[in-house]
Amino acid sequence: MERFYTFFFVAGLGCFALAFTLSMVFPWMSLDGYHGMDYQTMEDLAQTPSAEFVQLSEEYPEAFEASFGAVNSESYAEALQLGRDVYVGQACWHCHSQYVRVVSNEAQRFGPASTAQEFQNALNQPHLWGTRRVGPDLGREKGKRPNDWHIAHLIRPKNVVPLSVMPSYDYYFEEDGTPEKEGFALVTYLQWLGTTYEEEGNTP
Repeated sequence: MERFYTFFFVAGLGCFALAFTLSMVFPWMSLDGYHGMDYQTMEDLAQTPSAEFVQLSEEYPEAFEASFGAVNSESYAEALQLGRDVYVGQACWHCHSQYVRVVSNEAQRFGPASTAQEFQNALNQPHLWGTRRVGPDLGREKGKRPNDWHIAHLIRPKNVVPLSVMPSYDYYFEEDGTPEKEGFALVTYLQWLGTTYEEEGNTP
């Protein structure tokens, strides 16, 4: 009887180890070079700074210059990477996802369903697909709202979305609403989300 239990215990551990390994290997196999898709490096993504990034530099010239200097591909890349790091570090992806699925009328709520090519870039790997809908999916966020809306929302979410349960991130902003470096970066990253879909020639 003891051998019987030992066998199933070892078999259970083996199945767990196999499942754990495959859960890492399969996503990598399916998306890394998937069907010859082009992978975009950070240099590719930041080649042309977005209009929203330029606007931030114009609206908050002194604070922007102190944080990122001039508007160019290098400062844009720095802001995007820092914005993603802040987004991940604050666990924003626990409540938001960045993957519009083809079920439950998600396309009507958030925009066209996501495609595999969208995740073939430096800012989408590792993936932040998410499974929860505490907050809206952000996969099509670019261009939906102006920078000022994002700044106001990050400082006091309930001021713009009364039923929001999102915490305040006012420590990334000065008392007058001027973004600090992390604030600039977070808004820049949020305004970037959805850009890769547009670059495929689709209309969100």
